[in-house]
Amino acid sequence: MKKIILSLAIASFIWSCKTSPSTSKKEEVDVLIDLVNVQDDKVTVTISTPTFTTETTTFNIPKTVPGTYSEDDYGRYIENVRAFDASGNGLRITKITENSYKIDEANKLSKITYLVNDTYDTEKGGGFGESEDVFSPAGTNIKAGENFMLNTHGFVGYFEGKESIPYKLTITHPANLQGVSAMVDTDDSPEKDIFISKRYADLVDMPLMYSKPDITTFMVDDMEIIISVYSPTGKYTAADITPNMETMMKAQKRFLGPINSTKKYAILLYLSDVQSNDAKGFGALEHTTSTTVVMPEMMELEALQEQLKDVVSHEFFHIVTPLSVHSNEIHYFDFINPKMSEHLWMYEGVTEYFANLFQVNQGLITENEFYERMSQKIDQAKRMDDKMSFTKMSKNVLKAPYKDQYINVYQKGALIAMCMDILIRENSNGQKGILNLMQDLSHEYGSKKPFKDEELFGKITALTYPAVGEFLTKYVAGETPIPYNEFFNKMGVTETTIEVAGNPFLKGQMPYITIDQSTKEIIIIPSIELNDFMNSLGLKGNDRILAVNGVNYNLDNIYDLVVGSMNWKDDEPITVKIKRDGKEQEIKGTIKMPKEKRDGYQSTDNSKKAVKEAWLKG
Repeated sequence: MKKIILSLAIASFIWSCKTSPSTSKKEEVDVLIDLVNVQDDKVTVTISTPTFTTETTTFNIPKTVPGTYSEDDYGRYIENVRAFDASGNGLRITKITENSYKIDEANKLSKITYLVNDTYDTEKGGGFGESEDVFSPAGTNIKAGENFMLNTHGFVGYFEGKESIPYKLTITHPANLQGVSAMVDTDDSPEKDIFISKRYADLVDMPLMYSKPDITTFMVDDMEIIISVYSPTGKYTAADITPNMETMMKAQKRFLGPINSTKKYAILLYLSDVQSNDAKGFGALEHTTSTTVVMPEMMELEALQEQLKDVVSHEFFHIVTPLSVHSNEIHYFDFINPKMSEHLWMYEGVTEYFANLFQVNQGLITENEFYERMSQKIDQAKRMDDKMSFTKMSKNVLKAPYKDQYINVYQKGALIAMCMDILIRENSNGQKGILNLMQDLSHEYGSKKPFKDEELFGKITALTYPAVGEFLTKYVAGETPIPYNEFFNKMGVTETTIEVAGNPFLKGQMPYITIDQSTKEIIIIPSIELNDFMNSLGLKGNDRILAVNGVNYNLDNIYDLVVGSMNWKDDEPITVKIKRDGKEQEIKGTIKMPKEKRDGYQSTDNSKKAVKEAWLKG
């Protein structure tokens, strides 16, 4: 990174020393984001433009960005776009689509300015697939003097045909706020940061978060991990989550081995105040050397840590794919007219599989817990269109009916990776697995050399075995449902019935609770057969749950109650405040978690123990 910055600085110096203004040509986009003078919850962006020789140019704000697989139209958050020549005279500018502007007399263009609204303020919280919402980790926040979540694709646009020239990003900010990013700040001022990117795609791959400093750092081998946390009430600090994150990420690095060369990785955690007008889409979005994470601040620490373990580990494994292994569609991403790759099974599926496999590999979960996770994915995948070609779905994921199947990349996508792993282990007598394949693909391609979509299956077959190629053709490109039991049997693992702890408020997809829309109160559904948790406490249908262990709950934070209850343990004390027949009362007792029987898997064939151990522990 330092070498890139130095070379760009030298290039800039050479251009500035040209003696003839009539022949000078600027090939750099200079962006200024002003976080100091926020007006009406809007941020001013000023762009000093490169030189144009054409009569017109088009300025674009992204319609979609890598990793989101949805059309979010970030242009709808931009307003008052104006264009100027070098003398400050206005130039004609016309909005041609939600995300694009045509500028006349482009050969005179010197500067454009516009205002940016943030996305967090507009979220409705409709859940997965909400068409109006930008997924919060891919969104933006403007809270003057307190917090700015700068997913740069929401603030900075590009000129058509100029996507590959350098960008210089200058951010002015209050001195009490610190910006955290995987980028290197080349300015020492406490109120100004300057970042250099080789091209637009590199810039928007580098999110920043500005807030009062709450930062921890640690080393994982030769990789620096930096964690920045924004907690609106100060409930949590970076120090609260760092020990668990350090344990997890060191385990991930041991699992990966030498596949990754990233030297700095940033985790930007935004904790949302769900009871106010704030972010409501929880999860994370991967970037090449960073992850943006949004979680509800009201979660209990244990539940928050558990969620972070799964979502951050998933995003971190994206350093394998699509960072090191990706197609032309990703490498040359079109932010306005995106062309999607066929291989979401790899970008998201292999990543999600690794996020589970590494935990059993490194002893963070048990073998049976790993089987249970895969069993749940099988159950969830079967509820989707199990006959839809996965490559066809991936290629067309932005439009119906395929976009409704996108969530299956985290279920069937991971199971595809598992079956490939099993096939490679079987054919290599346990000596190799899918991690070896990804290492080989990384050496073959790497971050700067994309592959052609139609060539990947052939390359994978050449690097592994014919059986793997046949699997990809039949079950990934084809429309044949995967017979998962056959693959588990190869590892000596067979189907069985298991008993697992259920959720106190859900049974499968069936809830025990609902909402009174007029009061936002949580109600136990009347005339429903209650579970052991509710019966043991003497709860009844129509009871209104007002608080649990001193924390008030209603529609605004019901997510926290349901998710947090997944970490409750038998015999722990509990106090539930309810309203029954209009009268409030407290019920004290101990937790009795409901038990559920479901289909699962267990190891039964000791003759295959060696290959199974290589699969899970190798």
